[in-house]
Amino acid sequence: MRNVSSVLGKLARIVSMSLALLFAVTTLRAQDVKEGEKIFKSKCASCHAIGQKRVGPALKGITDTKSEEWLIKWVQNSAALIKSGDPDAVAIFEEYNKSVMTNFTDMPDEQVKSVLAYIKDESTEKPKEGAAAGGGAAKDDNANLFMIFGLVGVVILAIVVIVVLNRVIRTLEKVIATNQAAIEAEEEPKTSKKFLSFAQGFIKNKKLVGFAVLMLVALLGVGGWKTMWNVGVHTGYQPVQPIKFSHQLHAGVNKIECQYCHGGAFKSKNASIPSANVCMNCHNTITGSEHYDGEISPEIAKIYRALDWNPETRAYGNNPKPIQWVRIHNLPDFAYFNHSQHVTVAGVECQTCHGPIETMEEVYQYSPLTMKWCVDCHQTTDVKSDNKYYEDLIKAHESIKKGEKMTAAMIGGLECGKCHY
Repeated sequence: MRNVSSVLGKLARIVSMSLALLFAVTTLRAQDVKEGEKIFKSKCASCHAIGQKRVGPALKGITDTKSEEWLIKWVQNSAALIKSGDPDAVAIFEEYNKSVMTNFTDMPDEQVKSVLAYIKDESTEKPKEGAAAGGGAAKDDNANLFMIFGLVGVVILAIVVIVVLNRVIRTLEKVIATNQAAIEAEEEPKTSKKFLSFAQGFIKNKKLVGFAVLMLVALLGVGGWKTMWNVGVHTGYQPVQPIKFSHQLHAGVNKIECQYCHGGAFKSKNASIPSANVCMNCHNTITGSEHYDGEISPEIAKIYRALDWNPETRAYGNNPKPIQWVRIHNLPDFAYFNHSQHVTVAGVECQTCHGPIETMEEVYQYSPLTMKWCVDCHQTTDVKSDNKYYEDLIKAHESIKKGEKMTAAMIGGLECGKCHY
């Protein structure tokens, strides 16, 4: 059986390699264009299109008017090119009201070349169907014809061998199954007798029965205590929102700062949910149509409906409706938490409590938000004393001068009134 399986494995690898070689010839030339299309749609399509002007100029024919070296410098760091006094860069900068294009310094030259290859491919008029192919293509087909037939022959031969071996394996499996059933039929009475004898002995041993009952009670007690301890803890809570807003796209890919939308985090108790007008700062021009065959993205369309905004006339109506977001992070009414004190004064990053928000397609509650979790953080976090909040804390200053470690617990971080009111 093992030898047969080994042969089948080798044949499967031969077939896989043959098929991969068969398709490699037809896919090699399109790799750069496909990679460029993927990069263009993820990083460029929000502001540019091939055949029409959007936030930035239409890119059709750009590879014919500008050199590849110049375009690579422009994509990677347009601001530096403008600053150097390049006449073409300065002209584009002036034409678009001195709006600076996003720099892609992390994009290597090869990726930029792939994007330019995609733009050039889209800018080139495609040949009509039925047009005669060139002599080079005919020569390539003749050169590869023998190889293709050879690969097809290898695949057919491998399939025939596999079919024959499968029949042999099925026959052997039937023989083994028959012998195994006979062996199990002989052993079953012995197993039943052993189990019955063990059960009778267990019931007669009162000490063993008492110990088993005690362990069961302890197990149920621990399970019940753990269940009650986690009542009200909603780690992993992920409700369905009225709009599928992706933090991974906005905060991760586009690297938008958290405070751009949640402006209250650094100046008030609540981080605040941004109004739809904040969304329109970008989405009055970015419609996501490049991913929906020219139509507006369904999720962006929900923002337009909420504001009663017509993207064709670019005018607001008189029937706006609020977006009913579902709150994810909830604290009990007797607990007090101030975002500005943690973000601005203490310098705590958003990810400390909310987790890797820049990787979440849909936001969920990352931390337990329990009293123990908060207290543990206060007992281990070093306090930043270089701000006005601590100027009147004489004792704290004296501790710092002595070189002693100061934590939140040492300056009242464990007092009940800090969180409960």
